[in-house]
Amino acid sequence: MDGTGRARRRAAAALVAGRPGAAVTGVSCNGQPADAALLAPALVNYGHFTSLQVRAGAVQGLDLHLQRLAHATGVLFGSALDTAQVRQWMGAALQQAGMADASLRVTVFSRAFDFRDPLAPVAVDTLVAVSPPVQLTAARSVRTATYQRDQPALKHVGTFGLFDQRRQAMAAGFDDALFLGAGGMVSEGSTWNLAMHDGERLLWPQAPALRGIAEALLQAGWEGPQAVRPVAAAELVDVKAAFACNASGIWPLAAIDGHVLQGSADLAAQGRAVMARVPWQPLR
Repeated sequence: MDGTGRARRRAAAALVAGRPGAAVTGVSCNGQPADAALLAPALVNYGHFTSLQVRAGAVQGLDLHLQRLAHATGVLFGSALDTAQVRQWMGAALQQAGMADASLRVTVFSRAFDFRDPLAPVAVDTLVAVSPPVQLTAARSVRTATYQRDQPALKHVGTFGLFDQRRQAMAAGFDDALFLGAGGMVSEGSTWNLAMHDGERLLWPQAPALRGIAEALLQAGWEGPQAVRPVAAAELVDVKAAFACNASGIWPLAAIDGHVLQGSADLAAQGRAVMARVPWQPLR
């Protein structure tokens, strides 16, 4: 492949990985190196994905990530996903990249999907993008914004609204956006879930949102009192501490709408201690 071809592959890979300009190490489609022509259909705004961290060739909550992909494939494409094959492709992508520690994004789309006949079940394609590992720990201050994603229960590729809300929050002097859904109920962050402490228990907001893998693992391993219930925006002034979580880490929420949360660093440290006990499932 000449230099122009390699440049086009890198540019296409960055777009599919969802991080234009990011240091994507490689992208494979159905287990084979993907060129720009093969990647082009994946840029259609219809599909779903999961993002995860790999350490020493293993993943926390791997079974949950695969369940997420299988469920969304049935919903969006009316077909079944061979999760064993996807797992093999994930491991192969790491091997091809020469990386044991990495960030992976697994995107499911279909070259056979026809928007004129969207109910027709179609076979799906799987992209695996490999990039360097990340771990988010820095505290962030957020503002609330009234917003709810389309099909919030699915981790789909329609991320424009999420990034636009984050951009608006940053333009206003905050680090990110915390979404309020119908009736002003707290739901989720732009690309993360959150837990709050009211001085007695850990609270997980109950509202239409994307339920995260890190969130599920933390709920399963949390040893103190916790509850999943609706949380109104008016209750945020009573929150003592909060943290955000996703596959990239757990970080303190230093303030919400200017309300300073003094205990967030300690609460986030407790969350990281829970995650440290979660087993790592090998890809191969």
